[in-house]
Amino acid sequence: MPRISQLATNLSSETAFTVLAVARRLKGLGKDVVELEIGDSPFPSTPHAKAAGIAAIEANQTGYCPSLGLADFRASAAKFVQEEFGIEATADNVVVASGAKPFEQYFAEALLDPDDGVLIFSPHFPTYVPNLQRCRARAVLEPLKPDNQFRPTAEAVERFLKTDIKPRAIFLNSPHNPTGGVATRQDLGEIADVVRGTDLVVFSDEPYCHMVWGGKHESILAQPGMFDHVVSAYTFSKSYSMSGWRIGFAVACPEIVQTIGKLINTTASCSPPLAQWAAKAALELDHATRDEYMARFRKKVETLSAGLAKIDGFEVCPPTGTFYVFPWVGSICNRLGITSHGLAMFLLEAADDSFGVACLGGESFGEAGAGFLRFSCAEPDERIEQALAFLPNAIHRVDRIKTYLESNPKYQLKDRYLNS
Repeated sequence: MPRISQLATNLSSETAFTVLAVARRLKGLGKDVVELEIGDSPFPSTPHAKAAGIAAIEANQTGYCPSLGLADFRASAAKFVQEEFGIEATADNVVVASGAKPFEQYFAEALLDPDDGVLIFSPHFPTYVPNLQRCRARAVLEPLKPDNQFRPTAEAVERFLKTDIKPRAIFLNSPHNPTGGVATRQDLGEIADVVRGTDLVVFSDEPYCHMVWGGKHESILAQPGMFDHVVSAYTFSKSYSMSGWRIGFAVACPEIVQTIGKLINTTASCSPPLAQWAAKAALELDHATRDEYMARFRKKVETLSAGLAKIDGFEVCPPTGTFYVFPWVGSICNRLGITSHGLAMFLLEAADDSFGVACLGGESFGEAGAGFLRFSCAEPDERIEQALAFLPNAIHRVDRIKTYLESNPKYQLKDRYLNS
């Protein structure tokens, strides 16, 4: 038996992919499962992206390229963030990687030292903390509240600066996964005012930048004087339905870009050129398809949010961004004696022999998420309607829940959830 490192042994993983594996196994056994657990798109990759990717392969664009990314793609990405978000960027401010997620690790390795404190607004994306653990930085969790539409506050940043023994960084995620909250320009301006003039650096995670259902997306990097403080990360997975292409980019000052380039050079070497050509085409030519997809996502979110709000015991704060709905179900869990993730797994595995709904318990996103469920909209409209019809009956199948808890005692609720 090989000896596994303490880092790898203690590293937590993203629960969505664990539940995805369970859902796919059950589907393989013949169960009908509506998959609302994974943050993926049900739509095909945008057409010009697909065509450019195929053309790149046929043109033999399949070798290595610079670690920072293709010059043409970096220039296109810089123009994109300038036009869409008001970020005064050039190609020198752009570095390319396989989606937005790798930049969590690159940010930490480039800018954090052991014992540095990192403020994370929670519930939070589950890979934030593991990527801090890789460089032995400390996560400092600040709860988000539904009565503030799950928005980050400058007051929390000020408190972190005053009370932490070694404050160094902030992880911002807006639009926010899992809650659907969106930071306003005022929110980000107030946070920028606190950060400016300090040693703080910000990882601004913006994969849902086109999924804002009221107003428009704002980036803290567009605030004056923030280039020395911020790394903003973007992906093609959501806006352009390109999750499997594994391509994204980050925008920062040239010194940070070059440093991240060294980290890429010593790990991945580079991102596939064919994916970069596809992504460039998406940015330049697929606006209409992207906007059509976003409109369809908005309808899905509205349908799911309204449908869940009609179910007794589901308290819904309508999301202002993303394709997730994050209802409070603590009263249901208290009544049944089951954790929120236990309830999610029950809906998938045991509420019915032939039909199930896959979603995630809020504790998959940290303790602040306990008592919530996260539903994605990554299924056709009729499948979302099927899930909504199934849930009210499923949560009242008390005998099945009792049997499920007897077989899965880890999901028994020990302490009652307090109302969020």
